[in-house]
Amino acid sequence: MMKFLDHPTRNLFFTGKGGVGKTSIACATAVRLADSGKRVLLVSTDPASNLDEVLVTPLGHHPTPVPSVPGLSAMNLDPEKSAAEYRERMVGPYRSLLPAAAVASMEEQFSGSCTLEIAAFDEFSRLLGDASATAAFDHVIFDTAPTGHTLRLLTLPSAWSGFMESNTTGTSCLGPLAGLQAQQTLYQDTVRALSDAATTTLVLVARPEVTAFREASRTSGELAALGVKNQHLVINGVFQASDSSDPLAVAMQKRGESAMAAIPGSLRDFPRSLILLTANGVLGVQALRMLGTGAVTPDDRNAQPVPNFKMPSTLGELMDGLAAPGHGVILAMGKGGVGKTTVAAAVAVGLAERGFRVHLSTTDPAAHVAATIAGDALPNLTVSRIDPAAETARYSAEVMKTAGKDLDTQGQALLAEDLRSPCTEEIAVFRAFAEAVAEGSDRFVVLDTAPTGHTILLLDAALAYHREVIRQSSQVPESVELLLPRLRNPEYSRVLIVTLPEATPVHEAAQLQRDLRRAEIEPYAWIINQSLSPLTVTDPVLRSRQSYETKFIREVITECAQRTAIIPWQIEPPVGYLALKQLVSEKLEASEVGQVNAG
Repeated sequence: MMKFLDHPTRNLFFTGKGGVGKTSIACATAVRLADSGKRVLLVSTDPASNLDEVLVTPLGHHPTPVPSVPGLSAMNLDPEKSAAEYRERMVGPYRSLLPAAAVASMEEQFSGSCTLEIAAFDEFSRLLGDASATAAFDHVIFDTAPTGHTLRLLTLPSAWSGFMESNTTGTSCLGPLAGLQAQQTLYQDTVRALSDAATTTLVLVARPEVTAFREASRTSGELAALGVKNQHLVINGVFQASDSSDPLAVAMQKRGESAMAAIPGSLRDFPRSLILLTANGVLGVQALRMLGTGAVTPDDRNAQPVPNFKMPSTLGELMDGLAAPGHGVILAMGKGGVGKTTVAAAVAVGLAERGFRVHLSTTDPAAHVAATIAGDALPNLTVSRIDPAAETARYSAEVMKTAGKDLDTQGQALLAEDLRSPCTEEIAVFRAFAEAVAEGSDRFVVLDTAPTGHTILLLDAALAYHREVIRQSSQVPESVELLLPRLRNPEYSRVLIVTLPEATPVHEAAQLQRDLRRAEIEPYAWIINQSLSPLTVTDPVLRSRQSYETKFIREVITECAQRTAIIPWQIEPPVGYLALKQLVSEKLEASEVGQVNAG
């Protein structure tokens, strides 16, 4: 049940990591309120929004009535379009004044996640800050809330003009600061509205998984520190086995229960709503009306057989191609929570088992990879951990010492906040990766949490500008100077895009691939992780979930990937040398394919 609807506030913001079900919960909330007679506006600021798909209604940049739900209107704000307009507004005046390399560097700076985030915030600030914009509605629901970093940056009581006068670049991770200064009053009013508990509720959405709870806890703390304290936790996708003879179903229920029992202390006392795992994807108004009511009664007779199509390879079957060059770099990339660390560790074990020297570099916060596989059993495998916090602190200290040394107190405060952005960590970790990539000339280097396409392009533009202005590339470390050619060389570097067989993870992975291709890097293969499709299950909900996965597996195979491998959902979490070795040893037998296709 969605308990936050017992006494709903006017504004509801939904936030959570990708793939946890924010859009489904936001849509179900909007439908429930509209059905009660309220006038509701549902707004998505997610550039990968599937609001249209969930509501089965074409949406645009302005409120559009949803025909099957009287009183409900919805809209997709387009932060990509807004960011492009903002980018051109800031860069345009310099096109005839600066060298082409300098303009390219500025444009790429505006292509990052922080610029997109501020563009989205700018859009819905108008909805919150201008009372007339939403006067026709009783409730406004936002799918995807702003992050704590965005809110902190926009509300710092700093002297923006003074900072810009003394900041020689006039830029932040969000681009030229002049573009933000004019909006300061509106942004501050918006943050005040967010922190008003009488009018706004922040709904944290998570799956019953350790990583999702960790992300929800971090987001909750950041926003609470800014005064956004009216928070409610929704645990989506809670699974309850209805067939006790299905070992996979029993294991799945136990794993969720274990994660909820170990929920972070900061979330433990929050008001909480539990929503059961649906038998199928939540698409269409009827499914939205049933979500969270407990009225869903799955029936395996309604589960459609998985259509006949060639199942992807297993990760084990992909290993021959990965091992063929004899050395080089393998990068596991994807959004948080899809299993990058597991895939990277399994590939490293598989290569080491074949006798190659392998170095696995990971940002795994639990460091369980090093503890479980870097033992005597694999003497040719070394494991190191890149600590994002330590790398970011080191990089930030350097920037404050150089760029911040001549700023006043307020200017330094603004620069310090700017350095707390996701972009800063990405760049800092990127430097450590550059050193690791250089090792691939005589061994295999497997990298977990690799840099994004934007980061690579940003480096490319910065290096081009550096060479244009300084005319002295010798100042650039060799590992950085050679990084781009190495990453763009398919014989040296292989990118594995990791995803889950669900809408949001697949669509976000597709965007990642587009970014990589902009950086002239072609992914080697996609890995579909935690799939039920190759397994034999009897639980009715899991049978239906198998059918639901089919659409997204086919989308990856036919529209996205040159090569695809699939990793079945594991009864025991794949932690430890033996479990990882099993992941790269499995072959999908013909009998298993028949079971899958028989549904």
